Amino acid sequence: MNTFEGAIRKLREEKKLPLRKVASLLDIDQSFLSKIERNERKATKEQVIRLAKIYKVIEKELLIQYYSDKVAYDLT
Repeated sequence: MNTFEGAIRKLREEKKLPLRKVASLLDIDQSFLSKIERNERKATKEQVIRLAKIYKVIEKELLIQYYSDKVAYDLT
């Protein structure tokens, strides 16, 4: 999965974190996070930064994926 959405879902599953737990840490509704993972809603930059901390990944790399998808989406 090369999309941002696919990446954050994969990270969550690899860390064995339930959707409700991550949503709670982000202070958003579980259904909203589910929609982000399915590319039905867009995450904010602040949410991406918090996701990097939750998943213990390099913030810059997750932001690059986020912005790459955003640019690709805006161009289509």
